[in-house]
Amino acid sequence: MRDAVEAARVEDATLTRAAQAGDIAALGLLLERHRAGMRAVALSILGPGADADDVMQDAALTALRRIADVRDPGAVGAWLRMIVRNAGRSLLRGAVAAQPVDELHLQSPEDGPEQWLERSAVRDWVWEALEELSPLLRMPLVLRHFTTGVTSYEQIARACGVPVGTVRSRLSLGRAKLTAALAATADAAHGDAEQRVLASRIEARETLAAAESGHFGKLLTERWSPEIALLSGPDRVGGWDLLVRSMDNDVEEGVRQRLIHAVAGRSLTVWEMDIINPADNPEHCPPGVAWLMTLDDAGRVQHLRLAHSRPVQLMDLLPAACYVMDATSKE
Repeated sequence: MRDAVEAARVEDATLTRAAQAGDIAALGLLLERHRAGMRAVALSILGPGADADDVMQDAALTALRRIADVRDPGAVGAWLRMIVRNAGRSLLRGAVAAQPVDELHLQSPEDGPEQWLERSAVRDWVWEALEELSPLLRMPLVLRHFTTGVTSYEQIARACGVPVGTVRSRLSLGRAKLTAALAATADAAHGDAEQRVLASRIEARETLAAAESGHFGKLLTERWSPEIALLSGPDRVGGWDLLVRSMDNDVEEGVRQRLIHAVAGRSLTVWEMDIINPADNPEHCPPGVAWLMTLDDAGRVQHLRLAHSRPVQLMDLLPAACYVMDATSKE
């Protein structure tokens, strides 16, 4: 019996090291080896049903992006079950089951060069595969797994202008397509996702600075697509004029935004902001907003959706930008 356990540990360790080196087939074998144990944990917390299935799917994607974090490759089974356990408990507490992908710009003191390179390589590989998905599947996956504040099914549904059931089905199909895309792009050259994020953070701060100095319109003209459209679900609710007028009104009334998180791909960028209201009107805007931006072939913002941390009625939108930014929540 002891020999069998030790042999299993050795096989787990071999597969884990291969997965950390970027072998998607090895990761698939690991997940299959430990699927029964992972599912048992999910069922013990959530019972049978869609929630347990969702947690299992989320755990697989979490394992993909965090496999480089495994310190004891022989104990990867316990690590996988821990991911499921934490996700299930988070779901019961009302939080999102999946944790967002961080930007990996801070290196742990315990990480050596090999771990750092592995982690960066996996991140770049995941983003390359995400770019292979259709926009309809890419947006929910990015929101679910890469952002910090637009992660629940209800929030994603409001941002995308679709029912919650559609979000679930798109996430399920998107994960399946992502698995295939990962296999297809394993040997391809991968772009540097970290550099895109760093450049995007700079651009976000420059955009906010331009707004505060009264040059928001000038910046949009220079950097964003001339076809810029503010979308609510699939519908266009405004363009350059509405965005500039609304942002200028907000700044004049003392509202400020502060970048807290950025996600940046070649075709999709997300800026998550804290909103700082004026002291004499602390309820002027909801506390946070996410700018969901799809980019054209030149890398310019072409479509903008904005999602607040709590919904706002459409009749309250004008003229303030913080209200316009929640047009996405009125579907």
